Amino acid sequence: MGFKALLIEKNDDGKAVAGVADLNEAQLPAEGDVTVAVEYSTVNYKDGLCINGIGGLVRNFPHVPGIDFAGTVEASSDDRYKPGDKVVLTGWRVGEVWWGGYAQKAKVKADWLVPLPAGLTTRQAMAVGTAGFTSMLAVMALEAQGLQPRQGDVLVTGAAGGVGSVATAILSKLGYDVAAVTGRPEQADYLTGLGAKSIVARGDIDTPSGKPLEKEQWAGCVDAVGGAMLANVLTQMKYGASVAAVGLAGGNKLDTTVIPFLLRGVNLLGIDSVMQPYENRNSAWQRIASDLPMDKLDAMIQSATLSDLPGLGRDILKGQVKGRVVVDVNA
Repeated sequence: MGFKALLIEKNDDGKAVAGVADLNEAQLPAEGDVTVAVEYSTVNYKDGLCINGIGGLVRNFPHVPGIDFAGTVEASSDDRYKPGDKVVLTGWRVGEVWWGGYAQKAKVKADWLVPLPAGLTTRQAMAVGTAGFTSMLAVMALEAQGLQPRQGDVLVTGAAGGVGSVATAILSKLGYDVAAVTGRPEQADYLTGLGAKSIVARGDIDTPSGKPLEKEQWAGCVDAVGGAMLANVLTQMKYGASVAAVGLAGGNKLDTTVIPFLLRGVNLLGIDSVMQPYENRNSAWQRIASDLPMDKLDAMIQSATLSDLPGLGRDILKGQVKGRVVVDVNA
């Protein structure tokens, strides 16, 4: 049976070119044990890299990108899933080395799926996607380090992006005073609507002073930017505070000193969402269903179709996508 997908192929010049194509089920990966009728996907920074053939993430062509999807099981050779089950997939390098969610059908390993949590629709799950899942992992990591609302403001960098938007909404719901960093002043109302208590201009925080320590300001931080901003934020953390590092939109180099770690006991926590074991994934998704306000989630969403993806892939790499994009693969 045929279906539509966003297919990346290489042209005669060796450049990756993406477009909507008609495929058939025989073209799906043979190794998968669960076939899913995909309902929704989303757009993450990594998707932008894959769509545009940047970073060497996609090495085999033709290829179907899309690192997230949610839908309904059509067929399964694994006892954990049966036809009709609603499922979510994020990570496991699906959409990079394995055909992904920018298609009306996907065939994957059962180990990579989690059941759709009660209280979430497949559309809401993809409004969350890898970005929101990563945000929840970051919040859980900060909580594991002892973070509590009474300790002070929690900084969220890249706050108008996908990870930052969800982190802002979750932290606010949990009672934290969120200081949201953005380089787009026009997004201030959007961020306060998500629950941010204060707005911090990117220019005020992304240029290191050269000092190993600055005034203690932040009880915790979810950092989606990396680079110079992360280096500067580390100098401003309160004693014993933690930073959950989840992204590198500002660069993958970290020019810092060990002084914040040695003199203030600051913790830098690396957050990986790709290879998280099932138990952690399921716990995070259950927390998302309970701790992410659905009205705030709805405010983040813009809708898209498969044909919109090449343009969105370019836009997200330029920092021009606000909140979360939900892709209706059947529209």
